[in-house]
Amino acid sequence: MHKDGKERRDEMKRVGSVSPGVDEPMVSIITPTYNSIDYIADTLQSVAGQEFKNWEHIIIDDASTDATPSVVDACAKRDSRIRFIKLPINSGAAVARNTGIRAARGRYIAFLDADDIWLPHKLARQLAFMRETGAAFAYASFDLIDESGLVIGRVEVPQTATYTSLLRNNVIGCLTAMYDTEKTGKIEMPLIRKRQDLGLWLRILKKIPEARGVSEVLGQYRIRPGSISSNKLRAARHTWHLYRHVEGLPLAKAVYYFACYAMNGIRKGRRNTLVRS
Repeated sequence: MHKDGKERRDEMKRVGSVSPGVDEPMVSIITPTYNSIDYIADTLQSVAGQEFKNWEHIIIDDASTDATPSVVDACAKRDSRIRFIKLPINSGAAVARNTGIRAARGRYIAFLDADDIWLPHKLARQLAFMRETGAAFAYASFDLIDESGLVIGRVEVPQTATYTSLLRNNVIGCLTAMYDTEKTGKIEMPLIRKRQDLGLWLRILKKIPEARGVSEVLGQYRIRPGSISSNKLRAARHTWHLYRHVEGLPLAKAVYYFACYAMNGIRKGRRNTLVRS
């Protein structure tokens, strides 16, 4: 159930809130783009409309062939906080995101894909939560939306996530992840074509005991037909590759965690089917 404005304000008072001014440490927002013309304007607007203002939005275009660069260029000319990097050849999301991480000047690094949306209080709420709890790495609940922006489901997150719990079930949506480089250092994603976000969460959680979850919905994740996340078989292959060849798990452990991943995937599929029906 969505909270109304008064409920949200009251909760933020209880946990504290981050001033929307520029006195707080900067957040660097990493957005890779590739032929994202249908959604990129909404994504950019959701960052521009944040209550917290001390951010830089680093957009890395992975050699788009549509009008995405023109839209981003126009926005960058109007707002100096937008930094636009164009890759000469299509290199994949991991290379694009790592390019953004290396260029980041902020203390905090957050991620937002080019078809997803943040709610206006996302940064203020999450930064307040990290300050109050001392979290070095935080994530949040989010809604699922379809191509037209209609809410079709919700992902509610647990209070904590650890390295081993993420191997069983990745509860961290990339659009809600944010880490504090003062506590973890800058950490990049593994150079794999898919599942590089989970690979990064695992790398971070090798350095710190746990990530902390914000129960409140802070973003909207867009599900599109034919997307990688909707192709279950391909996603399973990439997950297995991550377990065995990136994390180097022994076969028995990899089989166990992969079985957990598969069962959780089935449960998520059933839940989303019930929401849609």
